[in-house]
Amino acid sequence: MLNSIWIYEVILFLFAISLICYGIDFIKSNWKINKIALWLLSSTWLLQTAVIIYDVFYGKNLPILTLNDGIYMYAWVLLTFSLIMNRIFPIHFMVFFTNIFTFFVLWLAISLYTEQNVAESGIQFIHEILIAHIVFTIIAYGFLTLSFILAIMYLIQFRLLKNKQGIKWMWRFTNLTKLDTYSFSAVKIGVPFLFVGLLLGILWAHMSGEEFYWLDLKTIGSITLLGIYVAYLCLRWVGGYRGKAISVFNSATFLVLLVNFFLFSTLSNFHF
Repeated sequence: MLNSIWIYEVILFLFAISLICYGIDFIKSNWKINKIALWLLSSTWLLQTAVIIYDVFYGKNLPILTLNDGIYMYAWVLLTFSLIMNRIFPIHFMVFFTNIFTFFVLWLAISLYTEQNVAESGIQFIHEILIAHIVFTIIAYGFLTLSFILAIMYLIQFRLLKNKQGIKWMWRFTNLTKLDTYSFSAVKIGVPFLFVGLLLGILWAHMSGEEFYWLDLKTIGSITLLGIYVAYLCLRWVGGYRGKAISVFNSATFLVLLVNFFLFSTLSNFHF
C-alpha cells in the first residue's frame, strides 16, 4: 500500500461524510443529499483506485499478495459493486448497508497498515481518529440538543394554545407544524453523525491499544442512546407519530443523552 498516511485519512473522511449523507437519505428520501453522497462515494473510489494504480505501476507490487493488501482490494471491490448498484438498479437499503460494511473493511485494512508501520505517522493517525470521533459526536450532540429545544418549544406552544394563550406568543415560537418539522429534521441530521462518531470511537479504542470494554457504562450508554434515537425515527417515519407524543419522547431521550455525557463519561474506564 502507498506509504502516505494522509491519503488514507482523506479516503476515510470522504467515506464517513458519504455515510452520513446516505444515512440522512435513508431516513428521509432526499435526492439532493443522495447526489452529494454519491459524489463523495465516487471520490472515495477514485482515490482508492489511484492508490492501487500507484502500487501496480510505481510500486511494482500486485496489491493482493498480503493480507493487508487483500483486505484493501476487498473494500475496493465492494465499493465498486455499491456504485454499480446505485447507478443501474438503485436498491437504497442494500447500497446503504453495503457501504457500512465496506467502511468497516476499509478501516480494517488501513488500521492493519498503521499497526505494521508503528511510527510517528501511525501514532498521529490514531490520534486523528480520536479527534474525528470527538468532533462527529459533538456535532451530533449539537443537532440533538437543537431538536430537544424545538421539542420543548412545541410543548410550551401546545400548552399555551390549549389554554387559549398562544396567539400572542405565536410570532415568537412560530407554529406547531414548523416546530415539529424542524425538530425532526435536526434528529435526522444528528443520528448519522452520532452513528459515525460511535464507529470512530470503537475503532479508535481497538487501534490505540487502550483497554476497551463492551460492558463499559459509556459504551453501553452510547449504544443505547443511538438505539433510542433510531426508535424515535422509526416512530416518526414508520409509525407516523407527530406532535405532542413524539415531542415528549424526544425530550425524554435528551435526558438519556445528558446522563450518558455527564455521568457515564465520569464512570467510564477510558473516557475523561
